[in-house]
Amino acid sequence: MVVNKTNFLFDIDGTLTPSRSAININFKKFFLNWMENKTVYLVTGSDKEKTIEQIGIEIWNRVKKSYQSCGNAVYENGKLIKKLEFTLDEKLKSFLNTQLNKSEWIEKYNVHIDQRIGLINFSTIGRKCPKEARKRYFEWDKKHRERELICEKVEKHFPLLEASVGGEISIDIYPKGKNKAQVLDEIIGPVVFFGDRCEKGGNDYPIVQRLQMEKEKRNFIINNVSNFKETWELLKKF
Repeated sequence: MVVNKTNFLFDIDGTLTPSRSAININFKKFFLNWMENKTVYLVTGSDKEKTIEQIGIEIWNRVKKSYQSCGNAVYENGKLIKKLEFTLDEKLKSFLNTQLNKSEWIEKYNVHIDQRIGLINFSTIGRKCPKEARKRYFEWDKKHRERELICEKVEKHFPLLEASVGGEISIDIYPKGKNKAQVLDEIIGPVVFFGDRCEKGGNDYPIVQRLQMEKEKRNFIINNVSNFKETWELLKKF
């Protein structure tokens, strides 16, 4: 059993919800009850609107803070209290469009470059792709590692930027060091983290890496899950 002073951090896409879909109704009821008397944070690459669309306003309003755009936009009590000014410039835009044109993935939809507060999200298939195409791309990318390789190219050509794989179809790009791990700068005490991209190169990995570096001074538990059902089962232990 974990004491109430423990900080519970949750990724959303693939952790609390199916990828880019709404939270399961029964899990939502469970989670709202589970949150009682606990300190809960959301840590996601998505923006406020997409997050609320997925988990609902009740959960979003109940958490202590919601760290959007990998912590580059911070909301507390429904208000934006901190944001990083970072916008897409022509050089990066041109580079990303080149990657889009070079992509061997043929099936493409709209919204390949999405400017968020403090973060740029890039997808070769396009964020407006239907669920079936999303799944096809995700399986293809596991084999061809397109997103991982694009991340490597971004960091090679733009040494002041950092890129990581997020969700099933996209990558997140932000200034170096402005990844999800930055939320730990203001969270004191034990941490229990739930994420689905905890492997190196994933956008949850910076939190995992930072916690492991701080193991001498902070208690933590890392839960690398593959879907919300796994998260659901694990939460029954806390």
